Parts: sequence; C-alpha cells; structure tokens
Amino acid sequence: MIDSVTSRDTAPVRRLFRLPDTTDDAFLHLGLHVQGSVSVTRGSTQVFLAPGDLVFHDPARRDHLRFSGPCRLTVFRVPRGHLGVSPSDLHRVMGRRVRGDEGVGALVSHFLSALAAETDFRGSRTGHRLARSAVDLVAVLVMQLLGEETPDASDVGTETVSRIQAFIEEHLTDPDLSPESIALAHHISVRYLHKLFQQEGTTVGQWIRRRRLDACRRELSRSANRRPSVAAVAQRWGFSSPSHFSRTFRDAYGMSPSEWQSSTR
Repeated sequence: MIDSVTSRDTAPVRRLFRLPDTTDDAFLHLGLHVQGSVSVTRGSTQVFLAPGDLVFHDPARRDHLRFSGPCRLTVFRVPRGHLGVSPSDLHRVMGRRVRGDEGVGALVSHFLSALAAETDFRGSRTGHRLARSAVDLVAVLVMQLLGEETPDASDVGTETVSRIQAFIEEHLTDPDLSPESIALAHHISVRYLHKLFQQEGTTVGQWIRRRRLDACRRELSRSANRRPSVAAVAQRWGFSSPSHFSRTFRDAYGMSPSEWQSSTR
C-alpha cells in the first residue's frame, strides 16, 4: 500500500495500491522524500534527506524522523512477510537512509515515484501487478543493505546465521535440504545450528518452510498465461507431497494455494 503523508500529520491522506490481504498485518514502512527538510536519526548520527532519498522507519519509533518546517514524504507500507527477511534483519535496516541518486536506491526511488504518480492504476489489475513488482524491488534493496553491513568481529553468530540463510536460499528447491545437510556444509554441529536459529526466534525447519512458502506464493501469483499448476509449484520448491503443501500453505496464509492463485488474477 502507498500512503502520502505530511510532517506532523501521521494520518494517511491518499491510498493508491493494496497488495492482496494476508494474515500477516505487520508492515515495513519506506519513506520517499519529496520536498521540505527531513532528517533521520540513527543512534547518534543525524542525516538530512535529499529529494528522492529513501528511509526505512518503524511507525512506533517516530523519533527516527525529524521535520523542520513543511515537508512531504510518500510512505510505502510493505507487508514484511513478502520480503523473506527475518525480523532481526529488518530491524537492522530501520532508520537507514538510502540515497536516491545512485545504485539500487536510484532504481527503487524512480520506480516508486512513478508508481505513486500513476493514480489511474488505482485498484486495477495493472496496479496490483506493479505493486508486487515494487515489493520485489524493495526486497532487493533490503538484501543489498544487509550485504553492505560489516558485522562486528565479535558477532560471529550473526555472521554465521546470515551465511547459512544465504545457503538455504540457494538450495530451497532441493527436497533433501535438512538441518543435517546444512550443518555439514558449514562444518558445524546440528545442535549448534539449532542454537543459532533459536537466537533468531525461530527454528531451521520453520525458516526453510517459510522461505519455500513465500517462493511458492510468488510463483502462484504469476499472470494467467504463465501460471503453473499448484502441484508443479509444490514439487519445484521441495515439497514432496501436494497434500502436505496445501495444508502447510493454508496454515500459513489462511487459504489454500488454489484460492490464493484465484485471488491474484
């Protein structure tokens, strides 16, 4: 969803696009600076935004953003579950200012600016598809920001978890992906692997399942002329049984895979 807000005014004044409803109502807020004076405070550092710059912020932490006089932000509310990133990783990008004139930041900034301006797409099928593309771009930006961070030398656990999560992402389609194979590939014990994910507030199995489900959900959302069967999607992403996939999908999203597929037409 895209909302346009002004300084000292937290109520949305414009709603343009909405992604399909899910059971996850937690959003990541991404502000696009349009005009005026806005700064972002992260720790002891204060950085002023230029028009076109982006900033990730938590609505519960409004002290991240500071306004000096009239200004305008376009705020994009992105369902966190669509990004495939752990809560701890999302926390790491909160308060980050992203330059809108270079690299992936420029690509995202330009796309979102154009998307917010196209009010004729409101509520249309084209609008929904563009919104999903916007989410994919934001996901790429988040992953790039996380990759740029240099972890503290003492934070070996966090670095290891990030490396393991990247490994899992590369092997999601492997039906034999398991805690044992992951631990073996990283030269650690299965017990230590479980301990690492426990510190992240999840389990290895839950992480793999959620990433596979997110991949399946995206693929099932394809346009009608490229839409695969539910069974084919389940098999491609490592689910050995279509019935098990359907039950797991419903438990996660409150609807069957076929119902989700129909809702995104």
